[in-house]
Amino acid sequence: MTTFPTPTPLEWREQAEKALKGRAIESLLHLDADGLLIRPLYADATGVQALRAPRTTDAEGRAWDLRTLVEGDEAATINTAVLTDLENGAASVVLKGAFTTDETTLAAALDGVALELAPVALDAGFDGVKAAEALAAVAKGSPRAQLQFHLDPISAYAEAGGGEIDAAVTEAAEVAARQAATYPEARLFLASGRVVHEAGGSAGQELAFAAASAVAYVKAAVLAGLTTEQALKGVVLGVSVDAEYFDALAKVRAMRLIWASVSKAFGHETPAIIEARSSRRMLSARDPWPNLLRLTAAGFAGAVGGADVVVLDAFTRAEGRPDAFARRQARNTQLVLMEEANLGRVDDPAAGSWFLDSRTRDMAEAGWTEFQSIEAEGGVVDALKHHLIQPRVERARGQLEAALKDGARHMVGVTKYVDPDPRPAPVEAADPAFVPVRHGALTPVRFAAPFENASEEAAQ
Repeated sequence: MTTFPTPTPLEWREQAEKALKGRAIESLLHLDADGLLIRPLYADATGVQALRAPRTTDAEGRAWDLRTLVEGDEAATINTAVLTDLENGAASVVLKGAFTTDETTLAAALDGVALELAPVALDAGFDGVKAAEALAAVAKGSPRAQLQFHLDPISAYAEAGGGEIDAAVTEAAEVAARQAATYPEARLFLASGRVVHEAGGSAGQELAFAAASAVAYVKAAVLAGLTTEQALKGVVLGVSVDAEYFDALAKVRAMRLIWASVSKAFGHETPAIIEARSSRRMLSARDPWPNLLRLTAAGFAGAVGGADVVVLDAFTRAEGRPDAFARRQARNTQLVLMEEANLGRVDDPAAGSWFLDSRTRDMAEAGWTEFQSIEAEGGVVDALKHHLIQPRVERARGQLEAALKDGARHMVGVTKYVDPDPRPAPVEAADPAFVPVRHGALTPVRFAAPFENASEEAAQ
């Protein structure tokens, strides 16, 4: 077999500068929203050793749990969607809607679902306690039920910009402690940084918010009667993944490193369980079809980054609640990545890449630094109440918006390669327009919206 010599870092530099026609390679250096340096070339000279951040679960013999999001109002419609997903490749579902708080409606929505085999998660915001109690009642005390209560009042408070957060956290912890005794397999809390991401925050800010929320939930759960080990095992970490797939997968890996330090500080090193959900701030509404590419990239990032659970939105989600076709596309995107692209065949395939290992380490350090700042400010609840986190997220969002406006970054179909006559896609129910960013709230944004609004005004 013919072998070829590996170029030295100096030879790589010379080749790169030749391609740049005399420009210094340093001209390609730039900083991200966390102030982290991104280099054009990486080599072993960076001094970062290969990291290992593998996932820990094996859902149904697969590398990750393929989870679908089911939203709606009517039990029969929801039940059809849930069963269709589970019969066609999904391993679990996450439910969102007012129906989750009513035991009778929730039971009808889950009719035919074996809760011992198919995990059911909730996305209920401030109604999380009611939804958790309804789901617990539907499970009828089965100790093997795979319930994912996903209690997360902190994110709900952050997005709303107000509410009785201290009482909400205490009540969530008390319910979690009570249900943990009946359902030992249940996951209790979702410590997610998604609310920061969707508000335009940086990767470091998102990681820090998730870690700080996890600490708050563990402390509250211990006060409510759980052991530290039980509380740590009851936490699922939520991370957003988007079309910037290298950064997104590095962020998933960084979350695992941060959690290792957090759980060690509590005295019980506990493997991280990470749920990666696709970003909504990256979606376009005027031309939804490029979202298929964005969501595929996000799914790739979650899978290669080592997420235990991956949830992809439908490509029409920027317009409203998706129909059956859009939900099928979301499900099948993951199936192709899993069963045709075989992304789960290699454990932590990013390990050994100089760039990805360096980027993972940099993100973990940025997240840890921000996490320490939040803890020094009294913890995530106090930092939110005193409006300390929100301005930092606003600054990061401003940087990203400016980069899109001046052309330093692009969105295909939105700022570049814009289709003058896009083909619309139907939705089951339209969503209200995005609300303006509210003071003191981590309001979701969608970066394509200003450009789409400008296109509509120009067409009128």
